[in-house]
Amino acid sequence: MKFQVIKNTTLIYLHRKVRHPILFLSLLFLIAPAYGQARKEPEKPKPVTRILFVFDASQSMFGRWQSDTKFNIATRLFSALLDSLRNTTDLELALRVYGHQKPFPPQDCSDSRLEVPFARDNTARIKHVLKIISPSGTTPIAYSLSLAAKDFTPCDHCRNVIILITDGLEECGGDPCAVSAQLQEKGISLKPFIVGIGKNFKDQFDCVGTYFDASNEKEFANALKVIISRTLNPTTMQVNLLDQQHNPTETNVAMTFYDNKSGLIKYNFIHSLNAKGLPDTLDVDPLVSYDVVVHTIPPVRKDSVKLTPGKHTVVGIDAPQGYLTFKASGNATLKYLPCIIRKAGQNQTLNVHQFDQVEKYLVGKYDIEILCMPRITVKDVDVTQSHTTFVEIPTPGIAVIQRATNGYGSLYIEEKKGLTWLYNLKDNQQQQETLYLQPGNYRVVFRPKYSNSSSYTEEKSFKVESGQTTNVKMYAN
Repeated sequence: MKFQVIKNTTLIYLHRKVRHPILFLSLLFLIAPAYGQARKEPEKPKPVTRILFVFDASQSMFGRWQSDTKFNIATRLFSALLDSLRNTTDLELALRVYGHQKPFPPQDCSDSRLEVPFARDNTARIKHVLKIISPSGTTPIAYSLSLAAKDFTPCDHCRNVIILITDGLEECGGDPCAVSAQLQEKGISLKPFIVGIGKNFKDQFDCVGTYFDASNEKEFANALKVIISRTLNPTTMQVNLLDQQHNPTETNVAMTFYDNKSGLIKYNFIHSLNAKGLPDTLDVDPLVSYDVVVHTIPPVRKDSVKLTPGKHTVVGIDAPQGYLTFKASGNATLKYLPCIIRKAGQNQTLNVHQFDQVEKYLVGKYDIEILCMPRITVKDVDVTQSHTTFVEIPTPGIAVIQRATNGYGSLYIEEKKGLTWLYNLKDNQQQQETLYLQPGNYRVVFRPKYSNSSSYTEEKSFKVESGQTTNVKMYAN
């Protein structure tokens, strides 16, 4: 079977001349308003940041720390932070406190309560609750974090942040690291922030979240400011899809951003270049590490992409691409002819490519199976950067199988080694069956359905030529 692979660097599109310019302009003006309306896209709701403060009110918070007790200092500095958050848009706050309801001893490891649920502009209420609380109990950190799962009510456009303020470690046998991991894996909250008061607990809390050591009052205030800045400051990034020369010229391909921890989908974008020909800027959550999948054929990915809050992050991903399409000799039009695309030497199907389409693929070699009759396999087709590779096959011919009665039959291609089965005739077709076949020599073997002897089998050989119709009559009168 003959086929040809052609590489072409230039695509030329021809347009018909407009013979009636007045009519054309009239149509253009009619279409323009509708087109303008179609371009209006509904605005997506802005993400709401929900911050749950988990506040330590255990007995140890009564301990002396610089100018006052730990609890009084933490409450005063925390209240100042809350004042700075007043009138912040798209922000909801909540307060969970532990160790404040039951005295120690005895130890009560269920001493944790959501004192202020999520709401907007509720800083005054949170400050009031902290004023009337008196530290008295134990430190059930893991239990409090587990209850946070219920504190965050379902919300499709919310980002959930936990800020834990504590002066001690878990005292109830729980595992804060495991609970934090579950919250992140289930997509309930982002990686928590922890502020340790008076003593460095970094080794114990590193597995829980991002730890800030506050050995004095100034460091405590700074830690809170840094956390809020990382949480609320806008962060941007761009994805450079690199060609073989490592230039960011590839574009117009879908990208999915997965949460590296939970595996949940965070964003979907269609990559674009701006008016200056540079990759577009994306607004993404800086508190998440991402696995980025670029849906080229085959897809490429980059895992554990981290952003610097408040800064612009540039991520480069190698995605050099070229074009692949098919043609029949003589420019014959073939539609609805599937072509299976695989990486050279591999069995996995990457794409079912329609014959009359142009598709982009990563630069490399591919094995192609064209599902004509008989099938054509082309090995090691080379797709190169920004070039169009044409795979050309012979124009098929038409075989019209005619028979006076329905029955059982098969079509074979004649080869030097013998007959190779190609197709089973439809046993309910009483008159004729039309098949598109590649040029070659064929044979039909047929027996009428109601003949009870194999001796009634009839066979006929015929030849198919490109663009020609061949009539094959079985059991003709």
